Amino acid sequence: MTEYREFFVPHTGWTLQPSTTPLPAQPGVLRGEAKAATAGSADAVTGVPWRMRYQASLRITDFVIIAAAAILSAQLMGRGAEGAQAALTPVFTAMAALLWAGMMSAFRTRDARVFGVGVLEYKRIVHASAATFGALAVVVVLSGIQDYRGLFLFTFPAGTLALVSSRWIWRNWLTRQREYGHFLSRVVVVGRLHDVEYVTSRIAKTTGAAYDVVGAVIEGPCAAEKLGSTSHGVPLTRGLRNVEQTVLSSGADAVIVAGQLRKGGNWVRELGWNLERTGTELVVASSLTNVAGPRIQMRPVEGLPLMHVELPQFTGGRHLVKRLIDISAALLAMIVLLPVLLVLGLLVVRDSAGPALFRQERVGRQGSTFRMLKFRSMVTTAEADLEKLRDANEGNGVLFKMREDPRVTRVGTWMRKYSLDELPQLWNVLKGDMSLVGPRPPLPSEVDAYAGHTHRRLYIKPGLTGLWQINGRSDLDWEESVRLDLYYVENWSVTGDLMIMWRTLKVMLKPEGAY
Repeated sequence: MTEYREFFVPHTGWTLQPSTTPLPAQPGVLRGEAKAATAGSADAVTGVPWRMRYQASLRITDFVIIAAAAILSAQLMGRGAEGAQAALTPVFTAMAALLWAGMMSAFRTRDARVFGVGVLEYKRIVHASAATFGALAVVVVLSGIQDYRGLFLFTFPAGTLALVSSRWIWRNWLTRQREYGHFLSRVVVVGRLHDVEYVTSRIAKTTGAAYDVVGAVIEGPCAAEKLGSTSHGVPLTRGLRNVEQTVLSSGADAVIVAGQLRKGGNWVRELGWNLERTGTELVVASSLTNVAGPRIQMRPVEGLPLMHVELPQFTGGRHLVKRLIDISAALLAMIVLLPVLLVLGLLVVRDSAGPALFRQERVGRQGSTFRMLKFRSMVTTAEADLEKLRDANEGNGVLFKMREDPRVTRVGTWMRKYSLDELPQLWNVLKGDMSLVGPRPPLPSEVDAYAGHTHRRLYIKPGLTGLWQINGRSDLDWEESVRLDLYYVENWSVTGDLMIMWRTLKVMLKPEGAY
């Protein structure tokens, strides 16, 4: 009996599509595995056309929200207005709505390169809204109108929040569809074997990634016929002369050049010209983006495209804003969660002998040490028992981790699963030892083992949560943990911190790698 799945396609409606694989029994199915099972289906919604349908759906949603906000604002401002003021209110709000819609397009909030992943999509919405109401404020001041304050007090914050919320809803829907191989751009990755393996593995691991790797072309010798399990058996082709043929045979609509090629930049330029005939996009992946991605800007000088990398900022106004957010949010959280903290402390004490809190020396900013607080989740002899368990280490080589650690108490097991044992660190945040978001706070023994540029993790305060918290925690290997921390240290932003805190809440409800 053929099994069908239900998918919503913008401007088409809900459709039943035949499935070649059963629905996953567990919600945590790997995106790459589900994608691999459906990528070969003729019914999969892939390629370039889906972008236009998705963008049209966003455009309609944005227009409806802006129109609704303008109508509500006109009704609020129209109450009590008389004469010319009453007549101008609908006209003024209509102009505001048209300007807002225009700004949403001018700021490229529906650009295919930003929707579905990252914070840039949300930033552009906020910037477009701010520009709209900044322009309207100038008009109001210059014209001397006094009765349009409701437009700024209600329409701007409510409308902006509604626009951001709608994009979040669309993004979640898009991510779910991509888990089954739909709404993806089919790509061929080109480069040397280790570069191709790295790029394809990163795409496979990234939640909401927009690409479906359907082929790879390897420069140089390669004995394998397919890439490894990280890329789910992507077929290999040897020789750069076969790139165009691979693109045509696989139906790809984009080519990713991974790393530097021996043939150099001239070959990449010629490849771009050749791909123009088929409308295939060319994407260049640079290893520099691993750490400096958001700080990279292309600045053409007399036809010469220069990649400018801005200096990271480890001090200044942004860090002051970060500290103010830390103080206010930590204080509010401690007040609201005080009953929860008391109950958890009582459960810890009643479950096993020993204090409710566990204090441990950690390394903070610039190598300074502090006493980090946690709810005690292990027996009091945990440190002494550690040496007996060294051979059973399941961690990433630097940190000791065991999925079934005998030192963990009954209460500690579920507290660790939902990260509740870390709530006392709000006090460390309030004191200034830590931040709400930052690199993972390391042990002194870890810092002593740092090699290379790993010490750059200490350039800012460690965090209660961070990229490591929302990307697998204990399941991460050491290299990936360091890469995420270094990326955050050099590229953090207030908007990014808010996104990480939001995703942390979701991870706490649906834990991954927590043991």
